[in-house]
Amino acid sequence: MATIYQVAERAGVSLSTVSRVLNGKSTVNPALKAKVDKAVAELNYRPNSVARSLANNRTDSIGVLVPELNAPFFGDLMQAVESTCRAADKHVIITVGKNCLATEQDAVEFLISRNCDALIMHAEALSDEYLLELNSKKLPIALVNRQVEGIEEACTVLDNEKGGYLATRHLLELGHKHIAYISGPTDKADAMQRLEGHKRALNEAGIAVNSQLIYNGDYQEDGGKIGLLELLARDMTFSALVCANDWMASGAISCARDLGMSLPHDLSIVGFDDVVFAHHVFPRLTTVSNPVAEMAETSAKFILNKVYGQKHEINRLFSPSLVLRESTTKYE
Repeated sequence: MATIYQVAERAGVSLSTVSRVLNGKSTVNPALKAKVDKAVAELNYRPNSVARSLANNRTDSIGVLVPELNAPFFGDLMQAVESTCRAADKHVIITVGKNCLATEQDAVEFLISRNCDALIMHAEALSDEYLLELNSKKLPIALVNRQVEGIEEACTVLDNEKGGYLATRHLLELGHKHIAYISGPTDKADAMQRLEGHKRALNEAGIAVNSQLIYNGDYQEDGGKIGLLELLARDMTFSALVCANDWMASGAISCARDLGMSLPHDLSIVGFDDVVFAHHVFPRLTTVSNPVAEMAETSAKFILNKVYGQKHEINRLFSPSLVLRESTTKYE
């Protein structure tokens, strides 16, 4: 295996020149850089990553924290972060927080122990105070789908309230007046923002919000099934249903079909997120887009800018849009 000394000898330059070229320094004479690049190629030289990390005090690795691995939503997030980082010759280490404070804190400490240069997180349970201290005292962070006062530049967020509004307004425009809602967990900010959007659409249409038509779900498929059964058991009339994510919408569709309903004629259903299976369920799901991949890519670019001196343009606020498919129809 070739060494850096052999590269320097083959190129006819000093060790320091080779080191500056390998570390991407812009102060190297272009002619000397060309000689080093040629020598590296001819010798098939591979830089020692440990030595490089000691030299520049970086590991070129970025920690990623997600709540779970078995959801398409977070698969899109991880794919976007990994591909963006890999294009910049950086690597990611992924951990799972499981929406649990102790588990998220343990995951963060693990990533710190692996000498990650920064963290990209979709953190649910960690407090704002913890995140502020982590960012100021330990290492830079970027947050996906979360706003923390004091580190706004590190946050990418979706206008969830607008998304909830768009879902319900669509049903109102189709003539539905009795619209049920299955929310996400009440301790999650995005879930409550989507619910507020739903209420705003009803208020604008002059329709009073009926708490009996709202069920607090859990973002899981079974939550959609249980939610629909509970709403039906309340003996309240409704011709349409908004679910705060596609998983619950999928569960509600499955439950409705098991009950013999003809969809969307007996019940129009709208989801949220536009995950990959939204156009595979039957009927195909009308939903609200959640550009999590773009948000994750933005978070990765923010870290590449902050830690590695790159210069990507950053857009931190993302807007949802309605995706029309066959799970909704006009109220007859």
